[in-house]
Amino acid sequence: MVSFLLIILVSFFFTGFVIRTKSIAGGRKGPGIMQPMKDIIRLWRKGSVYSSTTGFIFQIAPTVYFSSVIMAILMIPQGNSPGFISFEGDFVMFAYILALGKFLMIISALDTGSSFEGMGASREALFSMLVEPAFFIIMGSFALFTGNTSFQGIFGSLHYGSEVSYMLGLLATFVFVLIAMIENSRMPVDDPNTHLELTMIHEVMILDNSGFDLGLIMYTTNLKFAMYGAIISNFFIGMLPFAFSIPLFLAILYFHSYFGVAAHIFWRFVGVRQICVAFFMLNIKY
Repeated sequence: MVSFLLIILVSFFFTGFVIRTKSIAGGRKGPGIMQPMKDIIRLWRKGSVYSSTTGFIFQIAPTVYFSSVIMAILMIPQGNSPGFISFEGDFVMFAYILALGKFLMIISALDTGSSFEGMGASREALFSMLVEPAFFIIMGSFALFTGNTSFQGIFGSLHYGSEVSYMLGLLATFVFVLIAMIENSRMPVDDPNTHLELTMIHEVMILDNSGFDLGLIMYTTNLKFAMYGAIISNFFIGMLPFAFSIPLFLAILYFHSYFGVAAHIFWRFVGVRQICVAFFMLNIKY
């Protein structure tokens, strides 16, 4: 339960911290750290409006999506302390509980009858299909490395003593940061700040959602960011006591958010460079 409480706590300000850091990096003051959570609370106070073309799937999808993430969070340990739900092979259930929520969101976008939202649902399904093998390869590798098949067993017995183990830990961190970016529709696969048809994935899926349902979806995104940050922290806190593991958990989440901003800036730089090269080649040709 320690990990569950920490994730809930961090989810209140994690997205706000990321937005604030991006604003400062762009030369702007930016909103307050708690502003995204205030927006979500404002949406929770409103009622939801449903189109006459949608069915019951569209109405229950946000709740199932939120519930699936809560269920997945209950499986995450805090160092040597097991999660509320812990058993051998629980990381398999973790992946498919999240897949259940994602599946409901995809078919709810199709339930609207909009070809635009159907396009976003198709892209979401594609990226989810690419993320799943990466997750299982990483967790399967750690299962073989430690001889355990549960989150608590893997993280509790994980220790770094060779160059290969350090490389595996760094690779797992990098992969899980990218998985977090993909699952939460961030750069480089999506841009939550755009409204261009070519780049919208998750945002186009929830265009028909409003009020309480939209707030629930947005808060679930915050929870997923904190959830993947908790998994990354477990790669390093191992069997440390709470007095050390909790501060280290918060420090790694800070790194997780900073890496996302740094990666965003890097991918922007790559995009600008490609545009400049394209114009340079056009000038040479004509």
